[in-house]
Amino acid sequence: MHSYDFKQVDVFSRVALKGNPLAVVLGADDLGDERMAAFASWTNLSETTFVLKPCDPRADYRVRIFTTLSELPFAGHPTLGTCHAWLEAGGVPKGEDVVQECGVGLVRVRRQGAELAFLAPPLLRTGPVEAEVLERVRRGLGLEPGAIVRAQWVDNGAGWLALMLGDRQQVLDLQPDHSQMSGLAVGVIAPWQPERDGDEAQFEVRAFISGDGMPEDPATGSLNAGIAQWLLGEGLAPARYAVSQGLTMGRAGRIEVEQVGDEIWVGGAVVTCISGQLTL
Repeated sequence: MHSYDFKQVDVFSRVALKGNPLAVVLGADDLGDERMAAFASWTNLSETTFVLKPCDPRADYRVRIFTTLSELPFAGHPTLGTCHAWLEAGGVPKGEDVVQECGVGLVRVRRQGAELAFLAPPLLRTGPVEAEVLERVRRGLGLEPGAIVRAQWVDNGAGWLALMLGDRQQVLDLQPDHSQMSGLAVGVIAPWQPERDGDEAQFEVRAFISGDGMPEDPATGSLNAGIAQWLLGEGLAPARYAVSQGLTMGRAGRIEVEQVGDEIWVGGAVVTCISGQLTL
């Protein structure tokens, strides 16, 4: 049995319990794959991360990201939450930005006052969604024919495909049949109408991972990074905008997106809820 520094943080929220929780195990170099997977399953959170010494000399640390069922090469809220935990535990970056090593390579994370933002990694898959897949998703979401305005693969390691609907309320009203979308990671987005919805955000997003232990994610960095690359690439969003996510789950996630030249940064606040020792 060994002891490890442990933190549980809430990502994409300035206050605890309103964002997306993440468990972070620090100094986990001597933990094996099976032990990591078992602990991630036990936490029953959408993701659990393990911080290790980097293999790449350019990186500040290496992270392994586990869902309750599998390991991911990249995920957004674990990137920000892990960086927050590493900095809070005394981590000092080699350069101006923090450099995280993970399954997709090196990911830069920058500090923006009290918030963090990661540089959106390249998409591994993009382009139109196949007609048969789109029809399967439409049925699974209970949408009428023609309700999907646009669709695109936005996979940066988590397998996302994204749909755009015409109205925010359509997104909030979705009650998916996950049995019809098993094995798919589906993001749904629609614009806010300022005169009705206000101006705290410009888009509403929901994220469904059918077949996973957590079938809906309350605030999703990887999905919003992929969506941002899609929308900004096609001129469908301003260079800076905010996303609301998690309302139907009792959360109030806020994801900030900003395009700076050719770079797209995805960020938000992180707060620590639990800090202590873990014995495994």
